[in-house]
Amino acid sequence: MPAIQATDTVAEVVTRCPSLSRLFEQEGIDYCCGGKKTLDVVCEKKGLDANEFVSRLEELANCGLNENVVDADAMSLTELADHIEQTHHAYLRSEFPRLDKMTKRVASVHGEKNPALLEIRDTYSAMSEELLSHLAKEEQILFPMVRQIDASETAPQFHCGSLANPIHQMELEHSEAGSALEKLRELTDDYTPPQWACNTYRAMFDALAELERDLHQHIHKENNILFPRAIKMESEKSL
Repeated sequence: MPAIQATDTVAEVVTRCPSLSRLFEQEGIDYCCGGKKTLDVVCEKKGLDANEFVSRLEELANCGLNENVVDADAMSLTELADHIEQTHHAYLRSEFPRLDKMTKRVASVHGEKNPALLEIRDTYSAMSEELLSHLAKEEQILFPMVRQIDASETAPQFHCGSLANPIHQMELEHSEAGSALEKLRELTDDYTPPQWACNTYRAMFDALAELERDLHQHIHKENNILFPRAIKMESEKSL
């Protein structure tokens, strides 16, 4: 892997070495929706020394900590679209009903003692509803178009014009999901339950933290790998 520079974007670093996403998550650095920012910019915002942070990234990269981390950049567009559906979309559809029950129950039982739980419930409920609609649009419209481009010798003619048009809409919806995740992290005090929290309360925070981790990986694979490669392929096959 090429040496990491402070002028590299966060997305470039995670694309080249997916396991480094762990360190970005540890420092609360957004590598999906905010992935186009450079390391020196995000370090300044977080109060981190950029050179020291780059050294930490290099050290982790050299350790080869890539177990159970998918190299999305090595997949074809079709393989990556399939992977996202089978892994991340399937996870969300499985996890949403569980989290819906937990956020509703914890807000009902403990909302009077901690009003933030009511806002957590509302934020989660709105985000999950929007994301379910988002998944359907990707599976029924965008991903079939991506697979068609991948399989065609020349760029197909789509009813929406360029592939960039639906991709732009998906990226806007990703930004909205990213904002909701930031709000959830703030409302939960970085997913830290109070000492008096019951087991369901603690399980809910753990599940929300895992949801954030998966969505960051999910959106990164789309915004920073699938979408730009699909747009580039469409442009090349239009020549």
